[in-house]
Amino acid sequence: MTRMKIHTEDHQVGRVGWLRAAVLGANDGIVSTASLIIGVAAASGDKSAILVAGVAGLVAGAMSMAAGEYVSVSSQSDTETASLAKEAWELANQPAAEHAELTAIYVARGLDEPLAAQVANQLMAKDALGAHARDELGLSEVSTARPVQAALTSAVTFSVGAALPLLAVLVAPSAWLIWAVALASLVFLGALGAIGAAAGGASPWKPTARVVFWGALAMLITAAIGALFGTVV
Repeated sequence: MTRMKIHTEDHQVGRVGWLRAAVLGANDGIVSTASLIIGVAAASGDKSAILVAGVAGLVAGAMSMAAGEYVSVSSQSDTETASLAKEAWELANQPAAEHAELTAIYVARGLDEPLAAQVANQLMAKDALGAHARDELGLSEVSTARPVQAALTSAVTFSVGAALPLLAVLVAPSAWLIWAVALASLVFLGALGAIGAAAGGASPWKPTARVVFWGALAMLITAAIGALFGTVV
């Protein structure tokens, strides 16, 4: 008798939670800070004022990202908890109806009804709430909301992303500051798109083009506003 070999796989979908927060944080850090710097630089050539505005944008943005991610993902977590509590009550008080519901789900996926009923029986005998969470509610370990992880990831990656345009301000001559920040930020955005795609197992071209396009548009609009009005917006 041959021994069954266990085939292990590394699925990138398991990275969805932290990867989404990381890409969002870094992208927002680069785009918002670069746009702020370019807007201030277009309105005023004072390099110290540009640096102060950039640092203030980094600190405020990182805190905002952390708070926003924590609040929004906590809302998702609260909804998941409430849904699981409702499902647990239904399993305790309406087990036959819940069994029929799970059976119907498996029939809709292609099993014949006797087999679907048998599968529902076995899964509910082992972990009824887990079976309904996965197959009725669409909840799993991969998709479960993690507010603290999302908040910390977004804050850290925002800070790293925002530091990159600030580095360009420090090294660029004042006369070329706007162009240096814009070009460096587009390079950083392109690298971010490629890294995010690689971490998620996707082709790099579409994500890279997407982040570069929207980053360039944001910086262009902010530079135009700064040049037209000569004030920090």
